[in-house]
Amino acid sequence: MELGPERCDALLRFFGELPEGDLTFIKEEVTDPETVRSWATGDSAGGRWVAVDTGGEGGDGRDDVTGYVAVRPLPGWSDHVGEVRLVVAPSRRGSGLGRELARQALVGAVSSGLSKLVVEVVAEQGAALALFTDLGFSGEALLRDHIRGRDGELRDLMVLAHHVSDTWSGMDTVGVADELGAPAG
Repeated sequence: MELGPERCDALLRFFGELPEGDLTFIKEEVTDPETVRSWATGDSAGGRWVAVDTGGEGGDGRDDVTGYVAVRPLPGWSDHVGEVRLVVAPSRRGSGLGRELARQALVGAVSSGLSKLVVEVVAEQGAALALFTDLGFSGEALLRDHIRGRDGELRDLMVLAHHVSDTWSGMDTVGVADELGAPAG
């Protein structure tokens, strides 16, 4: 579901419960309440979705966020490009939730008129690389020693891209776009 003000506290709990190692690879200050609340209002609203388990763990009556995805349009001359950011709770990894959220991001990005999506993945995150590759992303860059983890260790960063027009063109070829009622490539 789209992120709204009513989900901010649950999203803050979600980020606050992530392992320290996961926080290393998130660009934004996700544990800062002002940052997270700003996402649900104003110019930052839209293009952010959360997966929620209602009722919380143990039946405590509160909603728990189990995943988060955002598509953030880049500024200026790259305003046709959206950057995808995806985080899934450790307990839900491998369940298909990440794929579901990434698909939601793709649909939202196409609906908003973006023609290219990029995602940055730490090279050692094989499951994330496989997920995005399966969704039509392909490698555009390998940036060696580009990330310094909180432990001081340098890691490689992969930049994957999804060209929307290529996908729709392929769908046109086999007639899928017609079946979906989508505009031709």
